Amino acid sequence: MSAITSFLDHYWPHLVFLTSIIVGAVAAAHAAMNKNDVRAAIAWVGVILASPLLGPLLYLIAGINRVRRDQLSSHRSRLIKDYVHSAGEPVPDVSPMAGAQFASLRILGDQISRFPLHNGNHITLLDSGDAAYPAMLEAIASARHCIALQTYIFDHDRIGLQFAEALHQAQERGVMLRILIDSVGSKYSRPPIIHLLRRYGIRAELFMTNPMGLRMAYANLRSHRKVLFIDGHLGFMGGMNIRETFMVSLAGRKANTDTHFRIEGPLATQLFAAFANDWEFTTRERLRIEDWCKTTPQAPLPHVPARCIRTGPDRFIAATHNVLLGALAVAQRRVRIQSPYFLPDQTLMGALNTAARRGIQVDIVIPGRNNLRLVNYAMTAQLAQIIQGGCRVWRSRAAFDHSKLCTVDGGWSYVGSSNLDPRSLRLNFELDMEVYDQALAAQIEQRIDHEIVRSDAVTLQSLQAMPYLKRLRNRIIWLASPYL
Repeated sequence: MSAITSFLDHYWPHLVFLTSIIVGAVAAAHAAMNKNDVRAAIAWVGVILASPLLGPLLYLIAGINRVRRDQLSSHRSRLIKDYVHSAGEPVPDVSPMAGAQFASLRILGDQISRFPLHNGNHITLLDSGDAAYPAMLEAIASARHCIALQTYIFDHDRIGLQFAEALHQAQERGVMLRILIDSVGSKYSRPPIIHLLRRYGIRAELFMTNPMGLRMAYANLRSHRKVLFIDGHLGFMGGMNIRETFMVSLAGRKANTDTHFRIEGPLATQLFAAFANDWEFTTRERLRIEDWCKTTPQAPLPHVPARCIRTGPDRFIAATHNVLLGALAVAQRRVRIQSPYFLPDQTLMGALNTAARRGIQVDIVIPGRNNLRLVNYAMTAQLAQIIQGGCRVWRSRAAFDHSKLCTVDGGWSYVGSSNLDPRSLRLNFELDMEVYDQALAAQIEQRIDHEIVRSDAVTLQSLQAMPYLKRLRNRIIWLASPYL
């Protein structure tokens, strides 16, 4: 024993050095072999080589895609087809509902999404929590058969407790329940509400539980999807978490705003298919279509063609990115975008600027006051590139708006949970929908235009007028934008 101790005392610096070289080489090789984005691969290899001990630790925590390989197996694709193969009416041509230019975009969607474009959907826009939460609670209270709820944040606050109590009452009525909350988002309030749900006897689980038990909000793959599915035919989706800060009646003048959507028709079944896929990934329990979608009454008129688009760090990693590139390519008149976190990569930024240079009016609305300070700094540092390309950027003077909205030519809309930042486009599991309908696009455009009226135009002059130290700070933070 003394010989071993003597050996370690004498050679420990050499052993540490040798271990760091081996660990660093293994981590660097893993990053080079598994990162498909060359920028991400170069960045991680650089971090690992610069610090062969700390770098591999950071890569272990934040750099490895821990989505199990069976997420990509063929039976997952069959699972989705089981839920959607017979639901809804096929759409032969989207031109009458949206415009002739969208025919090729529909073909792109067919290639990108596992979900077919179906007619027979009735979609209602719900403006912020004061409209969305009562509608969702009413739907839960009227549920008679099943409820599936997935969300990123489910706060233990006044509105969260109302949802928990409504779910508890549904459980007491014999309604079948499954609740899926992201493991990072569940920690945004204390105590996490999942403990209360489980005390009620509700089957509630956490998505992508962190084995280290830490919050690490920016070092984890996570589900950013928001889905509520009820009784086989009714659904809600959009950008809204469950938080009282989105209700004027509870938060008062400090309330934030957001947009959610109530859905009746085959699109609701697609919402459930996405939920069921995540639930099986998390729990290994397969939810059968026969048990959850027994009733499919016809949705009220008017009907619109729509489909879900899933994206995440799996086979769907570039889905939203590719859909948006396609939409910008077919635009003929105008593009309106509203996003709380606007950090497009160079490819998407190039598409926006190209659209503007073709004479398309491109309006982008971002918050004047952001809830994520570092993201706001990075956004500001990048705005000059967008404005130089001919896009118009507006900073809202109103309350922080968490909406993720996009319309093209007043005929096509893309809404849901995805932000236009690297995390949403590459790391998060997101759920959006594309809708070919002029009426819904007009509603969304009206909402964005109302925000523009309450906004200040961002110009190259206003950006240049910022103090040098603030501009330098913004650019330094911008360098880390892929990790924000």
